[in-house]
This record gives sequence, C-alpha cells and structure tokens, in this order.
Amino acid sequence: MDQRFDATERFAEGAQFIAGRLRSGSSGRTQDVVDPATGETVYSYELAGAADVDAAVDAARQAFADWGGATPGERSDTLHRFAAALAEDAGDLARAESLNCGKPIKLSEEFDVPGSIDNAAFFAGAARHLEGKAAGEYSPDHTSVIRREPIGVVGSIAPWNYPLQMAAWKVLPAIAAGNTIVLKPAEITPFTSLLFAQAAQRAGLPDGVLNIVSGAGRDAGERLVGHPSVAMTSFTGSTAVGKRVAEIATGTVKRLHLELGGKAPFVVFDDADLEAAVHGAVAGALINTGQDCTAATRAYVQRPLYDAFVRGVADLMATVRLGDPFDPSTDLGPLISHAQRDRVAGFVDRARAYATVVTGGEAPAGELARGAYYRPTLVAGAAQDSEIVQSELFGPVLVVLPFDSDDEGIALANDTPYGLAASAWSRDVYRTGRATREINAGCVWVNDHIPIISEMPHGGAKASGFGKDMSAYSFEEYTQVKHVMYDNTAVARKDWHRTVFGDRP
Repeated sequence: MDQRFDATERFAEGAQFIAGRLRSGSSGRTQDVVDPATGETVYSYELAGAADVDAAVDAARQAFADWGGATPGERSDTLHRFAAALAEDAGDLARAESLNCGKPIKLSEEFDVPGSIDNAAFFAGAARHLEGKAAGEYSPDHTSVIRREPIGVVGSIAPWNYPLQMAAWKVLPAIAAGNTIVLKPAEITPFTSLLFAQAAQRAGLPDGVLNIVSGAGRDAGERLVGHPSVAMTSFTGSTAVGKRVAEIATGTVKRLHLELGGKAPFVVFDDADLEAAVHGAVAGALINTGQDCTAATRAYVQRPLYDAFVRGVADLMATVRLGDPFDPSTDLGPLISHAQRDRVAGFVDRARAYATVVTGGEAPAGELARGAYYRPTLVAGAAQDSEIVQSELFGPVLVVLPFDSDDEGIALANDTPYGLAASAWSRDVYRTGRATREINAGCVWVNDHIPIISEMPHGGAKASGFGKDMSAYSFEEYTQVKHVMYDNTAVARKDWHRTVFGDRP
C-alpha cells in the first residue's frame, strides 16, 4: 500500500490558511514542492504575496479582541481539544512530514509527531499558570499587582528542517498566552503547518487566531516582519537571515525572538563511557540527516580516547541504512534538497585539502542517486579555525578533534560564534558540572545529546539568538508584564508631593 500523503487532494484549495479556510495565494508565482527522496514534484501552489499577509494579519487582529479576552481556562480547554485532534491526525502528520522533508517514517512517527502532540498538551496546562510576583505592599502605602497580558498579533517564521515541531513551538505558547498568530512556514515545506491549522480549527480554535501564509521570505516574510499591526516577531532559521529579520523588526519597534544557527560541541573527557559516547555522537550527528541546529557537529575527544572514538564512530556510521523514507527500516533519509546536498558536499570536498575524510564523504549511487542523499561522514584532522569546524553545514557530517587538558577542551567548545547546545561526556560529576557552567550554550546535555522535553526551554546565546521556545519560560516571550499599583491611604495630599510643590504637610 502506498503510504505517501496526497497533498494535491488535501490542499486542492491552496496552501494559505486565513480566517479559517484554505485559499490560494495572490503573488502570481508558483512554488513546486519536491519530494527530496525522489526529486519529483508532489504539489504546486500559488505563493502568498503582500496582500495575503495583510489579509492574514487583519484576520488575526480582528480575532485578538475575543481570544485575548478569553479566560485561561477557556484557552486551556481549546488546547486540550487541539492536542486530541493532533493525535487523531497522527498518521497523516507523519506521512506528510516524511514526504515533504524526506524524514525516515520512524523519525516522524516517534519524534516529530508525538513531540508536537505533547507540546499541545503541555501548553493546554500552562495556559492556566501565568505566574508573577505575589500581590503585596512593596511600598508601605500601596498594593502592587503583576498582570501578564497577551501582546497582540504575532508574526512567526519557521524553517524547513522541522516544519511540524516548529509550527508547534511558535503557535502554542503564543495562543496559550492569548495572542493571535500568522505563521509563515518555509515555502518548500508547508504541508504539516496547514494540517496543524486545520486540526486547530476542528478543535474549536476561533477563525483568525491561527493563520498560515505560505510564501517566500523576501515577499511574504519581510512583509510579515515589517507589518505595523504585528506586535512581535518570532524567527527560527540561519543567523544571516536572523540579522535581516532584526533589521526589519526594529523599524516598528516590535518584540523580537530569534532562534538561530548552531555548531554544537560534543566534549568527551578521558574517563567517559566510550561506547556511550560513540553511540551518542552518531545519533546526535545524524538525527534528521544532520539538519538540526542542535546536532552534534564538533566532537572534541581527550587524547587517550581519541583514536578509539574515531574508529568506533566510523564503524557505527558504516552500519547506518540509507533508503526510502517510508521503509520502516530506513535510518537516514535525504537532505531537504539537491542544493542542500551539494552545499554539504562542497564543505566536505574542500576539507579534503586540509583534513581526512575517515568515512562517507559522497552521495550514494544507484536508485538513491535520484534523491538528495549523502552518506554519513566523519572528518578528522581539521584545524580549529577551519571552515568545516567553524561553519554550520546542516548535514550528516561530524568533525572530530583531539584535546589534552580539560581547560583546552572547554575553550575549544566555546570557540565558535554560536551558543545553542552542547554536551559533555564523563563519569566525573565535578568535570561535567564544570562543563555545564563554563560552556556558553542555551542547553548542555550530560552523557547524552539531543533529547528535548516540553517542560524545559530551548534557545541559545551569542550568534544563536535569544529567547526561549517550549516550557513555561516561553511565556516570557509571548506576554507583556504590567505592573498595577493601588493607593491604600485615601489621603489626597501625599507626603511625596512636597518634592514637586509646597512643604511637608
């Protein structure tokens, strides 16, 4: 039985979801959506233009009055139904994600989809727990209260590597806090964002609270970020594009949340469990074909374990099965496109001049050559300041370098512009404790690499951006903190008035 998702039938009316219905874009330009496993076009649609963004923002603005005024309990009830609707659609979501992105079906079914359902369930509960300082008399004559209020219309831009999860990370905290939202998915991966919005509508989310505009960055994206009625922008993507988003957002002085690139270090001390570190490195480097901003990309291994680590990783990478994303036995799918495959190959090919490609470093031949596949690749012997160590590749490539002292290992881990995620591997609690304190990253795993959970925040430092996705901390991004102060004295002439006029009463 062909499990592939039929996007042409499901989105026959178009790939924009505005004010509760699918519609076609108005840019006059067509976008082909390509299955990266075969190179075949599986859907074509009219891209969103400025008029579509304006319509979506207007729908969100009109919906804000009621949704922003709903009680936390009412929003929570809707989100609980939303989680249930996503669970009902789990099969379609997984098939659509694997078709659109080339993800192995086991990754879609066991990671992307259940993680997104769990996010919805988490924010259904979090909607009722908007916390602040306790009301109290912080001044002797006044009572102070903290209110958390929604910001308004949020304009969010999501990347192509995790379309479903990024839709969840953007949409759920925003609407749980009472905002309305216009989400622009990457134009090459619109499927699961549209399914996500349809599930929300089925769950009773009012029309206009969640809108999807599928368009190009220079047209729909820049219009959304610069729109005067958009009160906040949340962007996930490359650091280079994040800088452009920030430039545009400052024009209307809106709230800004950026989750940008990464180059995660994987630091293995000489007392680490070698088998665990080898398995963790291969899994952490190859998840989603390496197209993950927190993927393990730089392994620093203390010299006594270095040679054995290199052999172990190379041997394990050689067992990874490339194949059809819809085959349950496939471990590694294609990259998102042939262009991305060629970009990754370019980094590896240039590295041959100054480093050793231990394993991989090529696209497979035969039937898989039609797709954007690239073999798991291990590179050794590169210098710390080389391109392949410093730049974000976004592919199934791990670079391994040795270090001697703990000081050197931590210094090397911090020696890139990025600071999104990292991991430290050791049996010594004091060593790992030091690493978690001194590695400058938004998340540091100990003896593991990559797990995420809804209750804990995700976000980076340095050139990896600022702000948090997931967790209750995300409400810091999507709510406005308001201080309300009540006079308790009923005295007309206050003592402090003498600093402006008159003498002490």
